[in-house]
Amino acid sequence: MTYTTLISASELQQLIASGAPLMVFDCSFELMQPTAGAQQYEQAHIPGAVYANLDNHLSAKHGAPGAHGTLTAQEADTPASGGRHPLPSRERFAMWLSSVGFANNMQAVVYDRQGANYCGRLWWMLKWAGHDAVAVLDGGLQAWQAAGGAVNSGEEPAHFQSNFQLGAPLRRLATVGDVLADLGSPSQNVIDARAGARFRGEVEPLDPVAGHIPGALNRPFAENIGPDGRFKPAAVLRAEFEQLLAGRDPSTVVHQCGSGVSAVPNLLAMEIAGLGQTALFAGSWSEWCADPARPVEKGTPS
Repeated sequence: MTYTTLISASELQQLIASGAPLMVFDCSFELMQPTAGAQQYEQAHIPGAVYANLDNHLSAKHGAPGAHGTLTAQEADTPASGGRHPLPSRERFAMWLSSVGFANNMQAVVYDRQGANYCGRLWWMLKWAGHDAVAVLDGGLQAWQAAGGAVNSGEEPAHFQSNFQLGAPLRRLATVGDVLADLGSPSQNVIDARAGARFRGEVEPLDPVAGHIPGALNRPFAENIGPDGRFKPAAVLRAEFEQLLAGRDPSTVVHQCGSGVSAVPNLLAMEIAGLGQTALFAGSWSEWCADPARPVEKGTPS
């Protein structure tokens, strides 16, 4: 069986026991303490899990370490988006996947300890790389441990080099130019995943300009998670997004946040809800507000 959205802790335990080709990734991260995620991984992780660091492996700014590739340095390191966490090129990402031994025949399972805030990034990037068999561990490491799952500490043995091959992108990446070109058009509806105070422009702890993209709707990403730490039931998510969209076509949605990371739980939640695939503006607010010529809105849209 292939898992493409969520996988439960018990389903993962069964998958491991089956011996099916599988790689588990721990994406734990703390935005204000960039070294904390690696420390959390060292303390406890699912046995065999590979650590995927947001800054070093899932963003371009530090240059993801890769395998012996044929790309020039310029080709491999040209980011696919702007913003505080620019996407690496698909080619650079494939090189990193190969370097950790991930192969095209594997099921990927991604998790974190932060409410799917960071592992969603790798889920989306694998879809963008053409790999559909990737699922988020619902409830994260906490759910795994609650289900009696074992954990390891320290480092894991290195994996043999693989040769991951890119496929056609399975999710749409919207550029800042795309968003600007369709601003105000019914063919595009932006959903901003940041907390309400940041969306309204009352505070801005990370970026130089406060506010939001004109016309955007606000859906803080944490609203997708229930009290048990898992994604809310599909029917609940569907009702909440339909209320937010108020008749707008779900297929027109473009998701954003501050730097393209916490927007993904909204994108994933819409898929869980049966509302289809939507686009990600990976540069998000940090790329949008970098150009003072782009319009900014504050307050709550009427």
